[in-house]
Amino acid sequence: MKTLLALAVLLQIAAPAPDPAEFPQIKKLTETVYVWSDVHPSGLYTTNDLIVITTDGVLVADGQKDAETTKKMVDRIATLTRQPIKVVVIGSEHGDHTGGNASFPAVTVLKSPLPEGKRKIVKMGGTEIQVLDNGRAHTGTDLEVYLPVEKILFVSEVYSNHIFPNMRAAVPTEWIQTVKNVRQLDANMVIPGHGFIEAGPAMKASLAEFEQSLEYIVAEATRLHKSGASVESAAKQANWGPYAGWTAADRNATVAIQRVYDELDGKLK
Repeated sequence: MKTLLALAVLLQIAAPAPDPAEFPQIKKLTETVYVWSDVHPSGLYTTNDLIVITTDGVLVADGQKDAETTKKMVDRIATLTRQPIKVVVIGSEHGDHTGGNASFPAVTVLKSPLPEGKRKIVKMGGTEIQVLDNGRAHTGTDLEVYLPVEKILFVSEVYSNHIFPNMRAAVPTEWIQTVKNVRQLDANMVIPGHGFIEAGPAMKASLAEFEQSLEYIVAEATRLHKSGASVESAAKQANWGPYAGWTAADRNATVAIQRVYDELDGKLK
């Protein structure tokens, strides 16, 4: 699977769909930080969650699609530590990340808008965890979780690894700026909301490329808008270049054109 993934990235084609038999998976980043991954309802890619274990409880960023799927993560956390889950961060409000939140115990929930503006510092035991609002992206209420000591950044749906950007709830140009903002953070490991997890440098490079994909898509849709093409006509004419083969391009491209058109026409707030 890793060889196929590396080849897909190199050739700018869609990464292979996850094999349900191999999931859910848990990946250890440090002695106290993990990523949980399970298959997205589409079956095309994974949904990822961050788990931070401290001496004063556990913080989880994002959940899964339904109660049963999320409970698998909750049960696995119980095998890693006796500390209870105390904080859940909703980085993405969409159902594939929140549909199973009933499986979490009674917890403190942090979601947009943050009570302290653009940043909420959570101190659990000796661990500092920053919950950040770097601007609107995929959902319009996106949050990130940053561990400044470990230099780990979970960006939820601000970024998906080699998946054609889904703009159905986005303001496209704002999403570009939000990615630029998160890239300014000092992180050695960046965790996407969707897609495979690779080594640190590869993920940072993929995040930079995701920013480029957003810029390319907005530029192409803007060109078509200026030509007077309808959304339907533009979808047939569009040249997505190196991103044409990305996962879910066939599902997300027309939506992206519509959202760019709507922004250019002043319909998005």
